[in-house]
Amino acid sequence: MADRRARPGSYNRVGLPHTRRGDGLPRPRRRSNGFPWTGVLLVSAAAALAVAPLSPLHVERAYSSGAYLWLQRILTSVSNLFPFALFDVLLAATVAAWLIAFGIDLARARGSWARMALRLAGRTVVWSAGFYLAFLLIWGLNYRRVPLAEKLQFDADRVSPAGAAALAATAVHELNTLHDAAHASGWFALTAINRQLAASFDRRQRELGATTAAVAGRPKTTLLEPYFRRAGVAGMTDPYFLETLVESELLPFERPFVVAHEWAHLAGYADESEANFVGWLSCVRGSTGDQYSGWLFLYEELTRAVRPADRAALSARLAPGPRADLEAIADRLRRQVSPALSAAGWQVYDRYLKANRVEAGTASYAQVVRLALGTRFGPEWTPGLRQFTIHD
Repeated sequence: MADRRARPGSYNRVGLPHTRRGDGLPRPRRRSNGFPWTGVLLVSAAAALAVAPLSPLHVERAYSSGAYLWLQRILTSVSNLFPFALFDVLLAATVAAWLIAFGIDLARARGSWARMALRLAGRTVVWSAGFYLAFLLIWGLNYRRVPLAEKLQFDADRVSPAGAAALAATAVHELNTLHDAAHASGWFALTAINRQLAASFDRRQRELGATTAAVAGRPKTTLLEPYFRRAGVAGMTDPYFLETLVESELLPFERPFVVAHEWAHLAGYADESEANFVGWLSCVRGSTGDQYSGWLFLYEELTRAVRPADRAALSARLAPGPRADLEAIADRLRRQVSPALSAAGWQVYDRYLKANRVEAGTASYAQVVRLALGTRFGPEWTPGLRQFTIHD
């Protein structure tokens, strides 16, 4: 049995002998120096990942084609179970927590406004770093994967005004042919998964080399919809719960492509031109309505890339049905979109894309034309693939 007697001559301040640990008497607490090591480490990790020169090939193999798709299948499958956007819950909870913390700081300030401002700034920076790290690890690293053009049988010499005019003529033919059947067949409900489009999305991923296909997301509306409507945002991919968020007042023939575009983001195609390309490919192998929506999108993109004379000739060849649908889209945008808010929103998004190493910024949306023109296709618009290598 251990000897718990005090050493001779060993007494504490009140004259009682010292005892060893475990005698039940209280021990003085060590005072923390209060330095926010956790916050410093979080901010440092976020800053390091933001500038780290990661190899696109390593990101492609270890993350985009591996760990990310495994995570996506779990998160999207879970978020699909909820009829509301989990992103809205996260946003509301974050704002509420920040306001509560600010209120506590305000109550404790007692005139020390400088200290309160410092605490407020520090908390905002640390929280932002935490959300940025989560963004990168859950979805954002897809911005650093191998560009899709390097995986496709892509020939830059095929990208020309003449090629754009020829493909636009194909789009006109498809729109004129598909219009009546697409409208007669009806349109899929906004908040339900279009199974035929989802099946086409799955096939297209595998044709583009995926061994594991991403899960299609259940389209949902969001509390951000008033902003979406005024800023001209058709949809968004939630980078935390990997959800598909869609503006509810899109016209029925706009929805299939917008949903397919957001699904392409779920598949890890973060670049906007690549998401447009994969979304269009998914539509042209879907139902009649899906095909019509995909060609309607590509026609609008192609008419911006051709000469004015060719644009007028293409418009003259459109049947009354597709022309009316394009006019309905333009009318919706005129009624809903605030030019000032839209311009400001696109400017912010342009900076966001460039911060994530998309050099073209928002101009990357229009680069889908380059992918569509330069890619060699097989039957049913099946894209050709090639072997690619990237040297560190």
